Amino acid sequence: QRNTGAKSKQMEKIRNRNINKIYTVASIAMMSALTAVGAWITIPYTIPFTMQTFAVFLTAVVIGGKKGTLSVLVYILCGAVGLPVFSAFRSGLGTLFGPTGGYITGFIFITLLFWLFEKRLTKPLYEYMAGISGLIICYLFGTVQFVAVSASAGNKMSFIGTLSVCVIPYIIPDLAKLTLAITLGRRIKKIINNKIN
Repeated sequence: QRNTGAKSKQMEKIRNRNINKIYTVASIAMMSALTAVGAWITIPYTIPFTMQTFAVFLTAVVIGGKKGTLSVLVYILCGAVGLPVFSAFRSGLGTLFGPTGGYITGFIFITLLFWLFEKRLTKPLYEYMAGISGLIICYLFGTVQFVAVSASAGNKMSFIGTLSVCVIPYIIPDLAKLTLAITLGRRIKKIINNKIN
């Protein structure tokens, strides 16, 4: 009976481990797909207004910073190899290394900051801190690339001038997306945890 009980517990552990692996892979893939859908919801501008940022925030809140970072990397890799997952159904290295590409690769900093703050994410304040800090780094990274690429193409723009066009119009919408992602994401996470447990 002891051997039977031990085997049963071992089988249960293996089963739970396999379920966790399946959930991890599925959640990373699903959130990458959600980010692509967010990119396709576009209002044209110098840098298009999209729901990408909301999807990245939601990813970090729902599946955590570590899995969220992997999800963003999968999303960027899909775009790099030619899948039309970026805004306006764009894709390719030309987009990533183009003027606005830094704002896409900069999403990694958002999920990385969530990962860094993860042990403290029991209160919304820390999620806001992670989201806002990651957003600032994303803005800076994207703006530096925009200025550099534009200059190499003969279109010189000042850093401040680029901020006024590529960052300032997006600050309030992005903060609203962060708030919505935290509110919605916590509810989704609670539902998922209840289902798993």
